[in-house]
Amino acid sequence: MKTFFSQSVGTDDMTEEDYAPVTLRDSLEKTRQALEIAYAGFDNAVEFDLIDSYIYQINALQKRYKHLTDLAAVENISGNDSSCKHSPIRALVSHVLG
Repeated sequence: MKTFFSQSVGTDDMTEEDYAPVTLRDSLEKTRQALEIAYAGFDNAVEFDLIDSYIYQINALQKRYKHLTDLAAVENISGNDSSCKHSPIRALVSHVLG
């Protein structure tokens, strides 16, 4: 499998959105999506090294998600956020144990 890397250079066409601060809710959503992608990659991996890399990635993302949900609980935004109720961690536990 060939992998190509490219390095993009910042241009003058950057918008205000590029400089907007990232909210906690956005971080939770992006982390949840990254977890879903990592789980899908893990499910489809066949090489041992790739499986190991997905395990490390999933563990890191789970810890990040846990930290963000703890911050959200402190700020009391988790009650209004539906993505916190459907945590991929809870889904994995219910899938494995249920």
